[in-house]
Amino acid sequence: MRSYFYSVHLYLHIPFCHRICPYCSFHKHTPGGHDLRAFFRAVAAEARRAVDVHGCGSPRTIYFGGGTPTLPSRTVLAEFLDEFREIFDFSRVEEWTVEANPRTFDAEKMALLRDHGMTRVSLGVQAWDEATLATLGRDHSPDEARAAYQILREVGVSSVNVDLMFSIPGQRLATWEATVDEMISLNPDHISAYNLNYEEDTEFFDRLSRGEFRTDDENDASFFLLADERLTAAGFDHYEVSNYAKPGHHSRHNRSYWEGADYVGLGPGAFSTVAGRRWKNVADTGAYTILAAAGQLLEREVEHLTADDLRRERIALLVRTAEGVPLEVVGEAGWEAVGKLVEAGLAHPPAGGRLALTAQGRLVADSVAVELW
Repeated sequence: MRSYFYSVHLYLHIPFCHRICPYCSFHKHTPGGHDLRAFFRAVAAEARRAVDVHGCGSPRTIYFGGGTPTLPSRTVLAEFLDEFREIFDFSRVEEWTVEANPRTFDAEKMALLRDHGMTRVSLGVQAWDEATLATLGRDHSPDEARAAYQILREVGVSSVNVDLMFSIPGQRLATWEATVDEMISLNPDHISAYNLNYEEDTEFFDRLSRGEFRTDDENDASFFLLADERLTAAGFDHYEVSNYAKPGHHSRHNRSYWEGADYVGLGPGAFSTVAGRRWKNVADTGAYTILAAAGQLLEREVEHLTADDLRRERIALLVRTAEGVPLEVVGEAGWEAVGKLVEAGLAHPPAGGRLALTAQGRLVADSVAVELW
């Protein structure tokens, strides 16, 4: 009988999008001439091999990301989901998230996913006003996003997250405040509010480099603090820098990353980390489809992480959470920094063997993490 590593978490990358957003750096492209059935057959082949090689046949959480996982037709999704359920043992799955674009699903498609075991949807709204959506290159209107949200509620999806972005070029604080207020009125189970980052190999990064866009730390802080104040007052737990949730709706899959659990990534460009070994799948969908279907090696950019690499990574991720960093993993130099962080109002006094940041500290969480190494 095959033994499984029950702590493994599973990620599937589906790279297809109807439109390429100018800020997105993930591996993605339009469907073009790709055969989606052939692609999903290749994913199934990779999944079977991953179960044999990595013992991931009984995952604790599953996450379908992209790209746009809800872009394929119901027929194509149904064929794949039937095979997906044959490959994996779902008895230990605690959470199964699917990212969704408002214009790529209806009630029937969501019911299909729900009936196959999906428990959570992350809806990519990003903004609730036409101007900001246009800047972001989104292909949906605010009304279409509202209708999509209602579909999720009517279908009975167990947990609904809404993705938002702030500090968008041209976005005013008053516009962001209206966006936050709309979220409070809709009352989703979870809200992810991301500060726009300018990533290499994106149109936004090129425009920043040309001086068309600019960054402003004070502006970022005002947007962040407004969301923190309004959403926590409305009953959302600000449990990670970019994440807010109602009780019982924290993202278990994301938490597994922050806590340093092993995870296996399927699909082109997906990352995996198992037993201190990290790799990235070939980030070419055509090549991936051929290689995976043939059972060939997909691994690229293989890293062997040391215990200290993993410790530092854990600090960098956990310092962003409300629970904070266990003091046992803080480096010797970090111990000297703890008192200074508390004195500066960036961290609360250590409690329960952990160091947690204040709202002001979360604004500079990445810099604090380095201090704690």
